[in-house]
Amino acid sequence: MTAAGGNGRSGHWEALLFDLDGTLADSIELILHCYRYTMRTHLGHEPDDALWLAGIGTPLVMQLQAFARSPDELLAMQETYRVFQRTVHDDMVRPYPGVCETVDGLARRGIRLGVVTSKHLEMTLRTLRVCGLDEQFDVIITPEDVTHGKPDPESVHVALDRLGVRSRERVLFVGDAPFDVMAGRAAGVRTAGALWGPFGHDGLRDAAPDYLLRTFAELLSLDPDAT
Repeated sequence: MTAAGGNGRSGHWEALLFDLDGTLADSIELILHCYRYTMRTHLGHEPDDALWLAGIGTPLVMQLQAFARSPDELLAMQETYRVFQRTVHDDMVRPYPGVCETVDGLARRGIRLGVVTSKHLEMTLRTLRVCGLDEQFDVIITPEDVTHGKPDPESVHVALDRLGVRSRERVLFVGDAPFDVMAGRAAGVRTAGALWGPFGHDGLRDAAPDYLLRTFAELLSLDPDAT
């Protein structure tokens, strides 16, 4: 596969962007653990996990709005979730199989790499460190960097602006959630759905990603010029 970079040669992505939770990091059980604790603390019971899973990929405040009964409770729920997450995070997160090796391989090809996540910066950096991915990415975009979170395309635009990438056609956004695909498509980049996340094929189908990936390592053979 020949390098493209900014010179227009074929067979190479100029940039790859990745969601974090459910895409790079196997952290779904951590997320559910924090959700259950927060609901028990504030509501006295645990609503069905499916209600929370459906919103994974959007900012925490958007998810909690569906459960909070007042603005004050919404703020308190955010604090409860974040404080509890800090106490259990490191023991409940790990990279998905093949992630570290594949990311290293992509970086060696000269492809610009970025993370676009709905997770706040503190825990994003902690997750990347625990997964051994804290030095591989050229840009990291979190809710602190944007006004509108996914599925709005703002975070993708900001990432590409900071990377200095002009050609949207040679950019791929990889995510496990329909919201990732929606954000990527709205930003004019190509998208790949990660089938190892909580949504799977059925959850991603209606979002219509350009590619569906069964393993992370498939990215090494994915050709932007293949028809």
